[in-house]
Amino acid sequence: MAPEARIKAILKTSATALCAGVVALSSFSLGAEAARRHYRSHHHHLPELPAAPPRALPYPQLPLPFEISGAQYLPLAWADVKGWSDDDHLAAYKTFRASCRSINAQTGAAEPKAESKAESKALGASLGEPCRAAKSLELADDAKAKTFFEENFAPLRISRLGEPDGFVTGYYEPVLEGSRTQTEIYNVPVYRRPSNLFVRGYKQDSASLPNKGPVYRKIGRRKLVPYYDRGEIEDGKIAGRGLEIAWLKDPTDLLFAQIQGSARIKFDDGGTVRLNYDAYNGFPYTAVGRILIERGIIPKEEMSMQKIREWMAQNPDGAKDLRRQNRSYIFFREVNLSDKDEAVGAQGIPLTAGRSIAVDKSLHVYGTPFFIEGELPIDSERAKTPFHRLMIAQDTGSAIIGPARADLYFGAGQEAGRVSGRLRHPMHFVMLVPKSLDPTVRAGRLPVPDPRPSEKIARLFPQTEPAKDSKNAAPAAAVAQGKGETVAVANPVPLPAPRPVIEPVREPRRPVKNRIHRQQ
Repeated sequence: MAPEARIKAILKTSATALCAGVVALSSFSLGAEAARRHYRSHHHHLPELPAAPPRALPYPQLPLPFEISGAQYLPLAWADVKGWSDDDHLAAYKTFRASCRSINAQTGAAEPKAESKAESKALGASLGEPCRAAKSLELADDAKAKTFFEENFAPLRISRLGEPDGFVTGYYEPVLEGSRTQTEIYNVPVYRRPSNLFVRGYKQDSASLPNKGPVYRKIGRRKLVPYYDRGEIEDGKIAGRGLEIAWLKDPTDLLFAQIQGSARIKFDDGGTVRLNYDAYNGFPYTAVGRILIERGIIPKEEMSMQKIREWMAQNPDGAKDLRRQNRSYIFFREVNLSDKDEAVGAQGIPLTAGRSIAVDKSLHVYGTPFFIEGELPIDSERAKTPFHRLMIAQDTGSAIIGPARADLYFGAGQEAGRVSGRLRHPMHFVMLVPKSLDPTVRAGRLPVPDPRPSEKIARLFPQTEPAKDSKNAAPAAAVAQGKGETVAVANPVPLPAPRPVIEPVREPRRPVKNRIHRQQ
């Protein structure tokens, strides 16, 4: 056969075989598709199995007994509280019972006030238990008062996170000379709260608006703008509107009355008016003493309220500028108290000189006892008088910020002002936590750990710590532990290697050739 004829015969045979293969493959695909359609038409879909529920942790995270933001704690024994046995516990107990009257009244109310709900904070309502116990205890013995605190509270050292100590300052109630009318001598107005001052969430006639957060000036029915600052108010923005309660001699007297939050004003006719904090203008408090330190006018170690007064008296123009650096401005209200009564704190009860403190209201609950220990210049400016005293949180202030920060109340008058004016000292803080929140008591309610594995599992998979020298370590051995006792030692059971993640490889797309259309 000629070569050309042989090639044609081979090509014809190959084409015939290829066509037969294509026909067979098509028949198989059509048969498989028909089988699938037949199965779908005669069988229902199997229901999808529900997803397995997530496995519960063996140790669920329970809420802490209490949590104070930015604080660190250290449980103590009463014997470890320095100076605890030397204090006058009966005086502290009487001050604590005064706070309990307010706490018991809120606890027994049918519907607690909105403020009491907001003040739950770390301790919550746990002070109700010791307060109910103190309600029926008319103690007159210091030893019994000491026992009361030890049986109802647990001591807990508290400080700001990363700091060993807390920090204290002092405050008092100034006694100032004033007039009911404006004169050439008495020309510094003391204002009550203006009617156009507005705080969201509070009615305009609410008593004692908060001393933190934004404050607005209401224009018309809807428009709100920030309220006037100290400089604008001193320049007369709210003058002549009948807001003047009294008139003072010196603007420095008004500044320090606003810093303290209360004052007694004595008039020439023998009368007295008692003032207490009612609202502020929304600007944060700026310490004028810190400004004098930063400007190098008064050294930090010599800073006191008396030094500030002396500098302001000698520099009236500089004093005006210094006051305006503190844009915060306090408005007062008259309170019906006699000269024998102490100032009323933010808890709504009269304070106790030497036993009441102001704390950070956003972190602490009124009525909480704090044992404060250290040395303070009580007797004189250079003195280091030992101070170990149980104080009760009954007040607050815009400058009191932090978990271990307190303002100690020393009463009214010039002597109290001299003592409190020189306090700026680190001190140890021990917070008395009600026994219901004692961490050791709560630990008894934590879940029990998982049981140990059975002996059979322990024999099959003995676990030991890996040897330090892996090269010389034997894979398994028997180590003698005592007379007739051996413990099998083996390397930890290796975990299976995770399945590698293999991403599918995408085939490169073939380039499409552009066809050239021939012109006919």
